[in-house]
Formats: sequence, structure tokens, C-alpha cells
Amino acid sequence: MDFQELSKIYHQPFFSLLKQARAVHEDHWEKEEVQLCTLLSIKTGGCSEDCSYCAQSARYSSGVEAEKLLGLDCVIERAQAARDGGSTRFCMGAAWKGVRGGTKRFEDVLEIVREVSKLGMEVCVTLGELGAEEAEQLKEAGVTAYNHNLDTSPEHYPKIVSTHTFQDRLNTIRHVQDAGMSVCCGGILGLGETVDDRLRMLEVISNFNPQPESVPINSLMPMPGTPLAESDPVTVFDVVRMIATVRVAVPKAKVRLSAGRTHFSDEAQALCFFAGANSVFYGDKLLTAGNPAMQADLDLLEKLDLSPQAPNPSMEAPVSTPDVPLEPVLGA
Repeated sequence: MDFQELSKIYHQPFFSLLKQARAVHEDHWEKEEVQLCTLLSIKTGGCSEDCSYCAQSARYSSGVEAEKLLGLDCVIERAQAARDGGSTRFCMGAAWKGVRGGTKRFEDVLEIVREVSKLGMEVCVTLGELGAEEAEQLKEAGVTAYNHNLDTSPEHYPKIVSTHTFQDRLNTIRHVQDAGMSVCCGGILGLGETVDDRLRMLEVISNFNPQPESVPINSLMPMPGTPLAESDPVTVFDVVRMIATVRVAVPKAKVRLSAGRTHFSDEAQALCFFAGANSVFYGDKLLTAGNPAMQADLDLLEKLDLSPQAPNPSMEAPVSTPDVPLEPVLGA
């Protein structure tokens, strides 16, 4: 979709937007299911990047100490606990600029992926920038999906990060798609962006070929010591409008209600699910931020007559559409 189409969808009366999004959701997601994902930081802090929202950057005095890569046994223990608790996708994040083939830390990550993939869950990783060869190795090791968020619009991006470019993000996503992995790509609301920035980000995402398998919508959780520590919170209505617009623009994707859920009531989350969200991060922590307790999530799903989605570790990545450019349109 182009920006004008997205703007028309987003700015329609609230209940009209919800009605449209719900209809699209029901057309593509017949079952009343929600994917439960667990996120584990396998390497925390000490990152060389300067993402202005992130407490893991070594450039900020956020109180997050740099740690080494978790050992295999520790990761497997956490993955088994996630599976036993009902998670069907296990996501592992590392605070790095990127990974390079042939290094010990990348070989260690590949070993972790191989072992986690034996547990019957979908395996997702977010490791920063990837080259083509590294992407192929991750796919071969058993990665189901690779998370690499765009965060915000191409125009606003330089105000948030200076140590890499928006195009760097797109390059990694292209490598992931070419390797046959699914792409998990969304953004963060509350970075000082405008609504137009949010829609420009979605314009880029919706024009991926193929479109992402999942789209996380995060609400900024301001972290002490970071440049965005005093940012104003986004409202539930901001989040619901964005989820609904994503559902219309990327109908086959799982739309993940991600960071920021600690600030939402059960009623607010129910509205997000109605608007098209059908995936959540599930557990007590998201990298360095809190998350609703597992039992509270299960209780909420039961109240809403929603059931956890079954894992599909062997799912095929979306296929590109012939005669559609592989590179998203970045023009205004």
C-alpha cells in the first residue's frame, strides 16, 4: 500500500477502522487463536550502537551491565521452561551491532539455535545486521524467523540512530528473505515521531516482497539514562489504530502486541485483539523490560475465548510475488 491509502485507512472514524480491520482479520484468520512467544536476551548490554531508546547501549548510563553470551545449558533450560509454560515461539535477542561468520560468538549462536530447534517450538532470533552467508547459516541451523524492526520512518530514523542507516536495516531483511527465513519486522511507537512517520514505516513494511510473516507493534517503555527517558507515553488509542491499520495493510501477518503491555488494562488489550493483534510476547521479561505475568495472560485469553496457537516450527516462509519489485519503495 502507498502512503495515501494508509492515511485514508488510519484517519477514518475509529469504529469504522475497527470494523474494517476486524473484517480483514476474520477473512484471513478464521480461528480465534493467539500466538504465545517468549523472548530471552542471550547477550545483554554493552552494545556499540546508539539507538536512543535502548538501555543496552554502552553509550548510556542506564544501569544495564554488559554480560557475556549465555551458555547453551542455560538457554536450553529457559527454552524448555517457555515451552512447558505454553510458548510456541522462542525468540532470542543479542545486544550486538551484528554477527559475522567464522567468529566464535556466531558459532556459539548457531549451536544454540540447533539445540533449541529440537524442542518443537518456532525459533526466532534478533542479532543485528546480517550478511547473506550468515543468514543462510542461520536458516540451515533451524531459525524459523528473524526479527529486525524498522522502528520508525526512513525520514525520522536518523534522529533515533546514527550508528547504522535505515538502508542497513533493509539490506539485512533482504538477506533474511533470500535465505528463506520468515521476516518479523515492525516498529516502536513513542519515539517522538508523527503519525505520518508511523504510516511511512508501514508503507515500507507493506511493500516488502514478500510481506513479513509477523509485525510487532511496540510502545516505547522509556528507560532511565537513555535520550528518550522522558518521552511522553503513547495512548491505547494510538496503539489500537496502528494495529488495525497494520492488519488491513499486511493481512496475512501475525500482528504482535509487544512492548508496553504492562501499561494496558485487560480491556485495552482486548481492544487490541479485536483490532487484529493475534500474537503476544509471553513471560515475565522482554529483554530488559517487564511484561505481564504468564498466568495473567492465560486468564485474559480464557476470558476472551481465545486459545494459544499451536507451534509450527517447519512453517514455510512467505513467497515473493512475481512481477513485484523486491526492494520496497522509499520515495515520498
